[in-house]
Amino acid sequence: MKVAVVTGASSGIGQSAAIQIAKRGVGVILTYSSNEQGAKSTVAHIQQLGGTAVALPLDLGDTAGFPAFRDAVADALRETWQRESFDHLVNNAGFAGMAMIEDTSEELFDKLTSGLFKGPFFLTQTLLPLLADGGAIVNVTSSSTLPAVTVPGYSVYASVKGAVVVLTRYMAKEFSARRIRVNSVAPGATRTRFADDAFARNPEIIPELASTFALGRVGEPDDIGMVIATLVSEEGRWITGQDIQVSGGQNL
Repeated sequence: MKVAVVTGASSGIGQSAAIQIAKRGVGVILTYSSNEQGAKSTVAHIQQLGGTAVALPLDLGDTAGFPAFRDAVADALRETWQRESFDHLVNNAGFAGMAMIEDTSEELFDKLTSGLFKGPFFLTQTLLPLLADGGAIVNVTSSSTLPAVTVPGYSVYASVKGAVVVLTRYMAKEFSARRIRVNSVAPGATRTRFADDAFARNPEIIPELASTFALGRVGEPDDIGMVIATLVSEEGRWITGQDIQVSGGQNL
């Protein structure tokens, strides 16, 4: 049985990706930071589908903890799947943060850079020895990197996600020697707990926002989760080095 590691899978896009991957008969090691209950719900959902999943804590802002996380992944692989390696890595975990450039603190800048770029970079590096040859990586980026989706206040967030787009291409080049494919998916506005549950707190913004999408609605987690599952699967075997917009034609 193949196994995937999906970060930030206690809710939203990560939760959807973990479930959609599991539906294809793949075991899942999923991570959470603060929302342990959400992670347990994801595991329970996968088990109800007849799949196998394990939840592990992970703080992407703490690179010093990555070797211990790698050991925990190795233990889970041996104990649950009798394997020494895994096949797919989904770097999904993240968070939003916004401020106008003139108001951006160094603390916010460092938090976003560390959690959204440094974290995935060194987590991937740390897990590479456990990632099987011929495997696949998907990094979650953002449509905010596009000129048509330039929203004031997201300069650091979008710039860091843009760095992940470039990193994805370099990973695809360097890891190709091991036949490991690397792509990124760029969601548009999606109905998740993102940005401190913005949609749940401000439902009145949804109709106006929906009108900016060519397909007439904001995204749902499964819109992106299904694409991630496709990219790591056999159907995505000839796709690498791409940043794929999964945004329903936002601001098309």
